Amino acid sequence: MANLAGKTLFITGASRGIGKAIGLRAARDGANVVVAAKTAEPHPKLPGTIYTAAEEIEKAGGKALAVMVDVRDEAQVKSAVEQAVAKFGGIDVCVNNASAISLTGTMETQMKRFDLMHQINTRGTFLCSQATLPYLLESAKKGRNPHILNISPPLSMKERWFAPHVAYTMAKFGMSLCVLGMAGEFRDRGVHVNALWPRTVIATAAVINLLGGDAVASHGRTADIMSDAAHVVLTGTDTGNFFVDEDLLRKNGVSDFAKYAVDPSKPLQEDFFLD
Repeated sequence: MANLAGKTLFITGASRGIGKAIGLRAARDGANVVVAAKTAEPHPKLPGTIYTAAEEIEKAGGKALAVMVDVRDEAQVKSAVEQAVAKFGGIDVCVNNASAISLTGTMETQMKRFDLMHQINTRGTFLCSQATLPYLLESAKKGRNPHILNISPPLSMKERWFAPHVAYTMAKFGMSLCVLGMAGEFRDRGVHVNALWPRTVIATAAVINLLGGDAVASHGRTADIMSDAAHVVLTGTDTGNFFVDEDLLRKNGVSDFAKYAVDPSKPLQEDFFLD
């Protein structure tokens, strides 16, 4: 079975949630994981820091590098990439997981929130992809199956996905547009570019703190389903796809999804952007 042993993953927003889960899954293969996130000091409402995440990754069997980086800051991103290459000798995978959310209508969206979402989601994804691509291209030349994976939804030009929160949708679809364009741009050069999105709500700190608390999270799944699906993508050779976690895992032989449920007795709540 294909695995990520010896591969180096640069994961944004990896101090908690889906990003950390992807890092932990890779660590069980013996991968190197760069925890690239902002939280260096404990947050009053959000669990974990880059250092606690790195510690967990190493306990899981991988090697870790904790780097404090704000993906809006070009100098910080480039420095983080340089530190990763200096420690591990290259980069094989870039996971663009860092994201900002505000489910507000046009009149209710402050411009500072609009700017934050676009700077982190769309611009941050483009910047981190751009900064890691020289090393991903080198990885391709060595036959190491490099990937860019964006945690973003399938593109769908339907009014229903824009009308309730047009600013957020634009910012998340910006990440997906990077997939569409970069997959075509780098297909012939051996770098695979894909998106991954959850079928249901994922019980992360963002969901608990911003989208309805434990009541919503209890109708969701753990981040493990996303990390298992990401592992399938990152060990494969597909490119230019907008994968949905459950659909992808079913195609790869997984039939037990109850293990991912936060509370198996409760019905699951579907996530945004999926018909």
